[in-house]
Amino acid sequence: MTFITLALAYLIGSIPFGLLLTRVAGLGDVRSIGSGNIGATNVMRTGRKGLALLTLLLDGGKGYAAIEMAKQTNLGNLVILAGFLAVAAHILPIWLHFKGGKGVATTIGVFFGLDWVLGAIVCVIWLLAFLMMKISSLASMLSIGYSPIVAYLLDGDATTILCLTLAAVIICTHRHNISRLLRGTEPKFSSRTN
Repeated sequence: MTFITLALAYLIGSIPFGLLLTRVAGLGDVRSIGSGNIGATNVMRTGRKGLALLTLLLDGGKGYAAIEMAKQTNLGNLVILAGFLAVAAHILPIWLHFKGGKGVATTIGVFFGLDWVLGAIVCVIWLLAFLMMKISSLASMLSIGYSPIVAYLLDGDATTILCLTLAAVIICTHRHNISRLLRGTEPKFSSRTN
């Protein structure tokens, strides 16, 4: 049962909602525009804000669903592993030859599944950082980067370790953004630019 639950966590996390929604909407392959990503920020670049919001919610829902499923099957500390697998699957989905998104929304969904207060605080940090700097990638890295501190204050060791691990993963998925930030060429958010 444990293996099945963890496998399902990966399969749920690997559903490429951004790609599926843009294709169903007749917008083609979202990977051919902007950053080439399948996430909500790139879906926003199609000009379809509602579709981007739906992508954000569904990608977050994958992380939340993986945690809830693991809780319902009484996996104990392996609930943490289910959350990690959901995020890893979004980044490395089997259906897309292991080339997916950056994992931010799914990570935040995992946080909400573990502790809604953790998820809410991370969202507030993201929003404040984005409003100040208008750079989605930087807001994402800052909010997820602060999550281990928030988790430590709220929940303790197991969640803190997951948050540290996911923060490292999210920073890794944003390595090209970091290079652009250091060069001063990372664009401020626009629905039409990379």
